[in-house]
Amino acid sequence: MLETSATLVQQLLSIGCGGLVGFSLALTGGGGSTLAVPLLLYVVGIQDAHMAIGTSALAVAVNAYANLIPHARAGHVRWRMGLVFTATGIVGAFLGSELGKVVDGRHLIGLFAMLVLVVAVFMVRPKPKCAAGQPPLAQPPPPALPARLSASGLGAGAIAGFFGVGGGFLIVPGLMLAARIPIIDAIGTSLFGVGSFGLTTAFNYARSGMIDWPIAGLFIFGGIAGGWLGAIAARHLSTRHGALNWIFAGLIFAIGVYMLFRTYG
Repeated sequence: MLETSATLVQQLLSIGCGGLVGFSLALTGGGGSTLAVPLLLYVVGIQDAHMAIGTSALAVAVNAYANLIPHARAGHVRWRMGLVFTATGIVGAFLGSELGKVVDGRHLIGLFAMLVLVVAVFMVRPKPKCAAGQPPLAQPPPPALPARLSASGLGAGAIAGFFGVGGGFLIVPGLMLAARIPIIDAIGTSLFGVGSFGLTTAFNYARSGMIDWPIAGLFIFGGIAGGWLGAIAARHLSTRHGALNWIFAGLIFAIGVYMLFRTYG
């Protein structure tokens, strides 16, 4: 009876935590996926660090693909750039996830906590801007664009695979700087990479039995519902987007500090 009750609580927590990740991701435009691993570990109650990362990667991938659809319909996905970026990124994600699987779980979570602190800084740093007086689409891409996209994709994919996160906080500014495209197109295009990197990481972890499938399904369900609510809230709070980014960055910074304390304290 106690086991059934605990399982039910865990299921409800999985839906709720997935909803929180989806809501925050849609509301702030980035960084939300870094909440998945600490929530799975400390709230849902997954005991194994690698299991939490594998489950997180699958949830991040599905939510990224779900969010990709409206961006593609609005014409904000640069498919050719996305394919070049993602092709090498998938290789990076596979290699990164292979390395992540053999790292001791305690040290992996400690490194993840440091990544969370970096994401918090990325969320509030000034976004890359176009040259003064030029609209974003008026700037031609640099001659070495394919090479720059491939190199950026490989690095972003490796980090995403190692930690089981989306990597959008790296992909968006990387696309803007490498390809000189507006932020709305960079966000839309990045979702293709985030989904592909997450799926690659999840596949690799699944081969080793490191995904909790029932929890992943519930987490994804909550994430899709939370993303829908977050998109509605984002439209109503668009004038306060900067303040929301600072608040959310403060939240995940505190989570990163807590994870370091739990791991090494």
